[in-house]
Amino acid sequence: MSDSKTPRRRSLLKGAAVAAGAMTAPMVAVAQTASFRFQSTWPAKDIFHEYAQDFAKKVNDMAGGRLKIEVLPAGAVVPAFQLLEAVNKGTLDGGHGVVAYHYGKNSALALWGSGPAYGMDPNMVLAWHNYGGGKALLDEIYKSINMDVVTYLYGPMPTQPLGWFKKPVSNVNQLKGLKFRTVGLAVDLFKELGVAVNPLPGGEIVPALDRGLIDAAEFNNASSDRVLGFPDVAKNCMLQSFHQSGEQFEILFNKTKYNALPAELRAIIDYAVQASSADMSWKAIDRNSKDYIALKNEHKVAFYKTPDAILRAQLDAWDKVTAAKAKENPFFQKVLDSQKAFAQRAGQWQNDYMVDFKMAYNRYFAKGATTKKA
Repeated sequence: MSDSKTPRRRSLLKGAAVAAGAMTAPMVAVAQTASFRFQSTWPAKDIFHEYAQDFAKKVNDMAGGRLKIEVLPAGAVVPAFQLLEAVNKGTLDGGHGVVAYHYGKNSALALWGSGPAYGMDPNMVLAWHNYGGGKALLDEIYKSINMDVVTYLYGPMPTQPLGWFKKPVSNVNQLKGLKFRTVGLAVDLFKELGVAVNPLPGGEIVPALDRGLIDAAEFNNASSDRVLGFPDVAKNCMLQSFHQSGEQFEILFNKTKYNALPAELRAIIDYAVQASSADMSWKAIDRNSKDYIALKNEHKVAFYKTPDAILRAQLDAWDKVTAAKAKENPFFQKVLDSQKAFAQRAGQWQNDYMVDFKMAYNRYFAKGATTKKA
């Protein structure tokens, strides 16, 4: 047996030790890093911009420095209604808005949010989008208008009010001739009701109301309406409407930049969208309910339930609008058919299974109507 102290033996032992050390030492990889510049379609003070920042923070935290999303407010780079083009061209790497803002490029895009969605609430619309074929249809529409983007929908919004008025409205005739702000396919719905519509972006609504350029307007929710200053220019808000009763947010990415990300960062984005959807819906309940009380008690806003006659008139108008659009646009009919098939099945299940929570609420809290009759 040879001596372990010989030069050859010492060399072999040293080589083995180095190899063993290499096997046990942690593998250090050079991490790919990326920075994305986003813009929202919302003013910096709006809770919607906060939702966009919440999403970015989730991605940034989970990515551990490998991916950084910076979110700018509406108008920082492009006007709110030009977000889709800016993301497509790479002027922005991504953005946060709503699909209805792209309605002018293809009318079918407004069906993700506008209208009664065959009785689906916003969470059901998201279920249809993710599991009932909506996502594939949206991708197909974007491809048809040459928009090279990756889109995620998330964040089921509460039913939006009919709007803010100088005087409450009690019947459809009082809507005729009003200069009114709304967006998406709701523009066509209100026009069918005789309303003169001006589709202004969120940050321009209150100044237009204040200057008398419009008579009434809808935006979205108690928190946004309060911070944007609606109670400073109008004191009557009509609650409940079918014009946008199932809307959700959209997160956009420039497809080239998104596809350049490694798979694990794209997975982080996927899961951040899902987490943000749940978080947004919980935060909306908390903040909207607080601001609703503040609007009534501090700002002395009078809230009225939209009369059923107006709601039924909206449904009649919606049927006329969608029938006309479906004849003009094959995509429109495809989306309608897909929504209807999903809504018939999912709606029956939800309506049969879900209890009427108003019964329990009224038992413990109701001491008269919380909204007035117009």
